Amino acid sequence: MKKIVLAGGCFWGVEEYMSRIDGVIKTKVGYANGLKENPTYQEVCTGTTGHAEACFIEFDENIISLEKLLFRFWRIIEPTWLNKQGGDIGHQYRTGIYYIDKEDIPVIESTLKVEQEKYDKPIVTEIKPLTSFYEAEEYHQKYLKKNPNGYCHINLDA
Repeated sequence: MKKIVLAGGCFWGVEEYMSRIDGVIKTKVGYANGLKENPTYQEVCTGTTGHAEACFIEFDENIISLEKLLFRFWRIIEPTWLNKQGGDIGHQYRTGIYYIDKEDIPVIESTLKVEQEKYDKPIVTEIKPLTSFYEAEEYHQKYLKKNPNGYCHINLDA
């Protein structure tokens, strides 16, 4: 199984969207690439921990390639917006692709190049190695499955 962490604003929608893709085996939401160990949601919301709300994704490459998964991700974000998605504003809502395997870099960069052709403004989505990931509190996990009418800025049918 392959693993990658994607940040696209509020992690509830990213997780729900990704969990619906054939080949995605496991998802969990959490806080990626910040400064504080084991942050709480309240701490991340202050914008002082440096974390992005993100979704850890485990997928079967025999069913869906990283390239196809990333093109699905690009569909649900506005990659030219810095530190915001939908109505959510703050450093924790930045977009990012956080890789675990350095061998994924060429695939990530090739999808970025294709995606950039669609925009006049530069894409600001971070592409960095995953340095930390702390699982979010249980009430955030599978939030939109438990609360189908909950807030979501993502078009889940994209």
